[in-house]
Amino acid sequence: MKLLLTNDDGVHAEGLKVLAGELSREHEVCVIAPDRERSGVSHAMSLKEPGRIRRYSDKEYSCSGTPADCIILAGLGAVPFKPDAVVSGINRGANLGTDIVYSGTCGAARQASLQGLPAIAVSCASFQEPMLYRAAAAFVRRHLLSLLAGCVAGSFVNVNAPSSEDDELEGCWAFPSRRNYRDHLRSFEAPDGYTYCFLTDTIIETAHEPGSDHDIVAGGKISVSSIACQPQVAGGFAMNARWS
Repeated sequence: MKLLLTNDDGVHAEGLKVLAGELSREHEVCVIAPDRERSGVSHAMSLKEPGRIRRYSDKEYSCSGTPADCIILAGLGAVPFKPDAVVSGINRGANLGTDIVYSGTCGAARQASLQGLPAIAVSCASFQEPMLYRAAAAFVRRHLLSLLAGCVAGSFVNVNAPSSEDDELEGCWAFPSRRNYRDHLRSFEAPDGYTYCFLTDTIIETAHEPGSDHDIVAGGKISVSSIACQPQVAGGFAMNARWS
């Protein structure tokens, strides 16, 4: 199978290299990833400036844009590779529940799905050193066909794994958890006339719901969730309802 890999941590990120190494054991792999970290850019696209592609080899490229840009440009022929599927990751840190909205890793998978390609977003749910990506990479390799089969039209699959070297961790289907972000602001007035603002000491509050992706990962297992890409009509709404 021909797999296009990307991420939001940058083309030289360790998680991407571990994933590429694992999947290339059984598949043809090509990488196109941002030339620098692009965490938290969600589905942002570079509409007003050109994308700059740098070739490192026939199967490795960087892009000056966002993760979604990488998928868009690759799909339009910026790299000589036509994939059967896209795998985005392995992200440094969790993409659980509400994180999916903000994640560049998930943004790339969403864009691939919108382009008609089955796509998987993969994250290592930790920021503690050392970051251990093998569990996530091995899980995706072992279950690649089943994960891609879960990418029904208009959706991608989101995988979160504990930081672990265990290449036989169990995976479970899960629903996205609900997360609230409690940020703190630090700012200072600079000589250039600007006020510089920094978000610091963020506390993430997660609802502890059995069967959620957070619950599965906290239990030492790998969570697998199906994420819809297209807007959904809320249940119970009549399509001919009038708004006044």
